[in-house]
Amino acid sequence: MTAQPSQWIRNFVDGAFVEPDPAHAFDAVDPATGVAYARVHEADEQIVDRAVRAARRSLADGWANRSVGDRAAILRRAADLIEERFDDFVAAELADTGKPVTQARSLDVARAPMNFRAYADMVSATGQESYVTELADGRRALNYAVRKPLGVVAIIVPWNLPLLLLTWKVAPALACGNAVVVKPSEDTPGTASLLAEVLAEAGLPRGVYNVVHGFGADSAGAYLTEHPQIDGVTFTGSSATGTHVMKTVAPRVRPVSLELGGKNAAIVFDDVDVDEAVDGLSRSIFTNTGQVCLCTERVYVQRSIFDAVVAGLAAKAASLRLGVPMDGATTTGPLISQKHRDKVLGYLDLAVAEGATVVCGGGVPEMSDELDGGSWIEPTLWTGLDNSHRVMREEIFGPVAGLVPFDTEDEAIALANDTEYGLASVVWTSDLRRGHRVAAQMNVGLSWVNTWYLRDLRAPFGGVGLSGIGREGGESSLHFYTEPTNVCIQL
Repeated sequence: MTAQPSQWIRNFVDGAFVEPDPAHAFDAVDPATGVAYARVHEADEQIVDRAVRAARRSLADGWANRSVGDRAAILRRAADLIEERFDDFVAAELADTGKPVTQARSLDVARAPMNFRAYADMVSATGQESYVTELADGRRALNYAVRKPLGVVAIIVPWNLPLLLLTWKVAPALACGNAVVVKPSEDTPGTASLLAEVLAEAGLPRGVYNVVHGFGADSAGAYLTEHPQIDGVTFTGSSATGTHVMKTVAPRVRPVSLELGGKNAAIVFDDVDVDEAVDGLSRSIFTNTGQVCLCTERVYVQRSIFDAVVAGLAAKAASLRLGVPMDGATTTGPLISQKHRDKVLGYLDLAVAEGATVVCGGGVPEMSDELDGGSWIEPTLWTGLDNSHRVMREEIFGPVAGLVPFDTEDEAIALANDTEYGLASVVWTSDLRRGHRVAAQMNVGLSWVNTWYLRDLRAPFGGVGLSGIGREGGESSLHFYTEPTNVCIQL
């Protein structure tokens, strides 16, 4: 079913929405129902070029030289306006993703104004290093750093947390005086264009924030990353696409920040409170239908409590309620698309073929007529496999996990680190010394102990290996979105 042509999600270039071209458009589909709710104007190479040039022009017109106080004030005003239009952003997020309204309200949309305020505060408070240099001949010099905006930044965000990750990148980029061209996922176009309205009302000059819609290859994504006037790229998404982005900008030696996939591990020691660990594991496996790069897909449990943890997680999976996103009782939404569901189901079939014992789930649930066309899938757990099997090595990105027993601490550490990814890990233990010891040995960018998805916006965030390169968050973001010039003055 195709939406009415009057329902358009448009590109935003140089301070205005672009008149859509019906010949270059695609459907925005609600994953909960499978029904198209809008048409999206696909940006061609000319529109992307206009967006990049508008961004470049805004820097020359003075945005890059605005005072820190001016930029911070605009960010704070944007945060206020997001809160004023909170319900509009929730509606757009639900239409794009089909996630439960409780999650959209408490996490996705709630974090957006927090991101703007946090980076307004950071850029206002952060100073620069300086050094007095004393030479053997008695001369002295003062060395200090001046940080200038990177320039025009391409921001490419994924479909799993579209508004949260968009504002997580846009806020520090604007705080540092950059102009941006945003390419949201083709699956979740709504909130990026809605944010354009908010930023314009907040007083952001024209051309500083631009949005181009489309796909990757031979579409807006390729046109943007290949554009010669882009000064840097920040990307969150799959490892394969991140690798392609890195290759694309390498000939022009542009900086990149890549937050990519994960095959994250949890280690559960037998000194833990089993109920507490099961509660935490349930969150880290099933939140957002497993569609979070930080979700756990590998669970290593000390043998003496293995059966208890498996049974507890199976009970948690059975208690999840799949249903209408606007229903406050719904806990779990659909996958983002039929295409992604096919991928996840393919891995579940592979797990069985590799000899897994399916503890729960493994298929497509029966839904009401209203939701029958959505991309629904059963939360799934399996046992009986180890790190030699593909489903325990490749990212699946769904509400799934394999559970494996272990005997010793050293064995658990080796199993968790036996991966090409390195984004996040979780250690569950009641032994504080063990928690510190094991967490520090995880080859990841973020290592939790007795919790999951607890984030401080001041802390660095990113991964190693196939999970990415670079760090954002706090001063790490301010460093990525600026270039330092060292000034040396002989005293």
